[in-house]
Amino acid sequence: MAWETIHKSDRPGWPAANLDDYASVRQGFSWEGARSLLDGLPDGGLNIAYEAVDRHLEAGLADKVAIRWLGRDSQRDSQGNSQRDRQRDREPVSHSDSHNDSQRDSRQGSLVNSQGDVQKAKKANPTPATCCRDLSYGELARLTSRFAHMLERLDVAPGERVFSLLGRVPDLYVAALGTLKAGRVFSPLFSAFGPEPVRARMTLGDARVLVTTAAYYERKVAPWRQELSGLRHVLLTDRGGEDLPEGTLSLADALATCPDHGGLAATRAEDMALLHFTSGTTGKPKGAIHIHGAVLFHALTGRYALDLHPEDVYWCTADPGWVTGTSYGIIAPLAIGATLIVDEADLDPARWFGILQDQRVTVWYTAPTAIRMLMKVANRTDKGIVGHYDLSRLRFLASVGEPLNPEGVIWGQEVLGLPFHDNWWQTETGGIMIANYRSMDIRPGSMGKPLPGVEAAIVRRVRSFAAVPAEGPAGDTFWALLSPGLAGAGEVSAATAAVCATTAEELGLSPVPVVTSEAHSPSHVTAQARVEQAFPATSQPIATIEVIETPDTLGELALRPGWPAMFRGYLNEPERYAQCFADGWYLTGDLAQRDADGYYWFVGRADDVIKSAGHLIGPFEVESVLMEHEAVAEAAAIGVPEPTAGEVVKALVALKPSFTADEALRKALLAHARKRLGPAVAPREIDFRANLPKTRSGKIMRRLLRARELGLPEGDLSTLESDER
Repeated sequence: MAWETIHKSDRPGWPAANLDDYASVRQGFSWEGARSLLDGLPDGGLNIAYEAVDRHLEAGLADKVAIRWLGRDSQRDSQGNSQRDRQRDREPVSHSDSHNDSQRDSRQGSLVNSQGDVQKAKKANPTPATCCRDLSYGELARLTSRFAHMLERLDVAPGERVFSLLGRVPDLYVAALGTLKAGRVFSPLFSAFGPEPVRARMTLGDARVLVTTAAYYERKVAPWRQELSGLRHVLLTDRGGEDLPEGTLSLADALATCPDHGGLAATRAEDMALLHFTSGTTGKPKGAIHIHGAVLFHALTGRYALDLHPEDVYWCTADPGWVTGTSYGIIAPLAIGATLIVDEADLDPARWFGILQDQRVTVWYTAPTAIRMLMKVANRTDKGIVGHYDLSRLRFLASVGEPLNPEGVIWGQEVLGLPFHDNWWQTETGGIMIANYRSMDIRPGSMGKPLPGVEAAIVRRVRSFAAVPAEGPAGDTFWALLSPGLAGAGEVSAATAAVCATTAEELGLSPVPVVTSEAHSPSHVTAQARVEQAFPATSQPIATIEVIETPDTLGELALRPGWPAMFRGYLNEPERYAQCFADGWYLTGDLAQRDADGYYWFVGRADDVIKSAGHLIGPFEVESVLMEHEAVAEAAAIGVPEPTAGEVVKALVALKPSFTADEALRKALLAHARKRLGPAVAPREIDFRANLPKTRSGKIMRRLLRARELGLPEGDLSTLESDER
């Protein structure tokens, strides 16, 4: 199916788009000019918490709601009325009284009452009441100041790491912003992590402080805590007094005597602020370092990519345990001065549509996996439960986490009345790099165009060295190293060859014809030096980059370094960081294409791409076609070995509730894919699953499906939230 371009128009009453003319804004853009979005510290420094919270007090916004938190057991309407209150006495809760709800209902330890004073956390098993809370910018400033002073009293030094292991509760947001205000480094963990992923990340990050609940601590940290001698303080949000486990502190008690003003550190733009862990296909997690200067990019992309205005009610469904939930679930909306909706509960379609209606959400940022789940309960011909809700306040819908299939974009347009705007970025980039904008036409399936100030390209890596096997006069095996950048070809001994052979295989170096010298033995020393040059300790050859100018040509997506949110390193792994760059480009590892009009199209991770009979097949293309079929809710495409073609495509499909997995449907899906994709690209096999394995951020784990299919090691599963069935 050829998806038609979506041409959009504004509705009466909408504010003007922040990015009204992409071409002209991009042409005249400078980072120096963009700095006007921030206030900065008096001494010229920069602090994320100040830009997100404290500066708004000086603008007279102290009483404005910064965060409206909806507890798992209820939700609140746009006037601040909790669902349970409405059911109890039908009396509306005034804005000024809404904090008394939080005083009664805190599940994980309430930090404030209506006067902004610290309230003692309940000792154990607090009984939830309304489970709702509003935090104004003024209250958030006071609470984060208390938290910053507390870190000083606990002798946590600037730059040391404060970890959180919490659900989406107010304490998490106070801990994040309080840590940043104090000039310490914040590192959030998924509350769904088991003990091993928690231990691995806290060990790699050299944690000094952990903020968590008693249950999480006892199950996930206490059994191995003695292994991490640097962990000096564990602060519990839901215990106090004599009920504290050994070696822990009550967060409420620790905050009780701390001043509720000041505490702001004189941080500089390049000071480390955040540590986000990201996992590769194998190996240990990587700790990506982000700085206080990233707040400029968060504020800019919040305005341009999400069209956020200070008057907006904004809901980002991402958990702060991953980078979207921090960059766009905390920093960007608060830096702009909007009101942020936070929902503690997991996805439930009726609840979510209720929140969109009752909270009068105007900007909604969610994930493809959530969109696909919502598509199961409302389709393009029958809106289902969506018809029971008033979603007229919505102005802008955006998607993140993995590429959004065209079907999801169109579903938003036809069922919700607005298309989803897909965008692309990574943990390492720190913020949205390529996006579909409110003022720009949408081409369903495209991730859009680069942000103003971001230079992107499609490139191919050109190897400067190639290592090939050869046989010497004495019958010993050696490797000849060919290099246009060095004088002549070198020859190396068998011992060096063993190292080179492994490296060459990992790098995919292809054999080429070699002319060997008559006597290779004398050249061993010289060749050894050449090998060390070509294959340094990083196990990477010297490489050059060729920019692909021809439209619609497959290559690797690359970015020119220089945007403020770019990660500054992998913690304690400089070699691993260096491998991400070549020839002045950051190499993303994602394969993509750029069309003649400058729209970028995601193809797949380099390690997800399927190589079949000389074709490079992107899984996203196959999955998108399968998603077009009315029966398909989710799809994943992987490559499986085949003697003739090398690999063929196998698809794993989850169906919508009203369809039955049987042989007739399997054949229908194979025929549909073959008709749309052709025999060279279409899947040869289809298996049905009740669910596909996904990360907490909603990405389908194709490499896990492939490992299980082939009986290979499954690798790091620490981010796995929803496994296959």
